[in-house]
Amino acid sequence: MNSKYIIGIIAIIAIIGVAAFTFTSDGSASKIDIVGSTSVQPVAEKLAETYQASHPDVKINVQGGGSSVGIKTVQDGSSNIGTSSKDLKADEKKGLNEYVLGNDGIVMAVNTQNSVKDLTTEQLKDIFSGKITNWKEVGGSDATINIITREEGSGTLDAFESIVMGKDTKIKSDAIVQSSTEAVKQSVKQDPNAIGFVSFAHMSDDVAALNIDGVAPSESAIADGTYKLQRPFIFLVKENPTGQIKEFIDWVMGPEGSKIIAEEKIVKASK
Repeated sequence: MNSKYIIGIIAIIAIIGVAAFTFTSDGSASKIDIVGSTSVQPVAEKLAETYQASHPDVKINVQGGGSSVGIKTVQDGSSNIGTSSKDLKADEKKGLNEYVLGNDGIVMAVNTQNSVKDLTTEQLKDIFSGKITNWKEVGGSDATINIITREEGSGTLDAFESIVMGKDTKIKSDAIVQSSTEAVKQSVKQDPNAIGFVSFAHMSDDVAALNIDGVAPSESAIADGTYKLQRPFIFLVKENPTGQIKEFIDWVMGPEGSKIIAEEKIVKASK
């Protein structure tokens, strides 16, 4: 047997091996790309990590980019699953199936040195629009309020604008823009006069959460709807999923996935 023939056989085996990894028995991809919301990204990564541990033949790649990117990439087929941390508009829903993991609170985070503990929704609107510019106007120290916001395309920004700002009021143009919920939190942590909105699922004690309209952000207040600043965490799939995509989605929405979602502080509605 000559060397060229042996090399040819080896190449064919390698191609078959790659194909066996890339496709399941029904022809569906065993590599799953999940793209979208940076707020949803950590829970998506945890779900992917746990699923792959018991399904070693499946490779799941999770990326951020924002909710708008998640919606676009699943619509054009460049990702298998898009993630969103905002409700989709009618034109965004076309051809997509939505799987709601649960609800996440939008926490108004301030530096731990800030003496302000409670704001109304109207005060929030006035702060982020620039009508209120000093913490003393809301019971705090005499210091300029530094606003931290998110980039266009962020589901957290979209939800905050919808709930707090309304259609006719814009966030002030000189607000500091950050590209992820974690970056907002770090900015607030480093600035005693900053305020920003972050995911409840990402909160930690290095920043302080404000009560809004007298209600503290908590799992129970998010679940029963008394904490109003909240939005859904959504997986999006084009049309009806099949093969490995369907198996993964079914697992996510089943008991094992639901347990992980709850551990990551994503809250199921109680009413």
